[in-house]
Amino acid sequence: MDEEPVIIKLTRDQAFVLSDWLYEVMMQSNKLDAIVPDRAVWSGIYAISGTLETTLPEVFMPDYAGRLEQARRRLLEVVGSDEDDEAGA
Repeated sequence: MDEEPVIIKLTRDQAFVLSDWLYEVMMQSNKLDAIVPDRAVWSGIYAISGTLETTLPEVFMPDYAGRLEQARRRLLEVVGSDEDDEAGA
């Protein structure tokens, strides 16, 4: 089996928002079981989460919530939001 690492590149905002979501799913609820029933997938999820947590100083800053909201807003400007989809319908 080839154990060469795979590199995934994310913007800082993507990494921050993803890190928050992973934390919520993994640590604050039992959602991971429901979302990902195949426990073999968890290995990759835990690796990504751990890497993000140790790479992002934002997760330890006192203004975490504000920074997270700003990151979400910037990302939604790029990808659009549900509100944008509803307005176009």
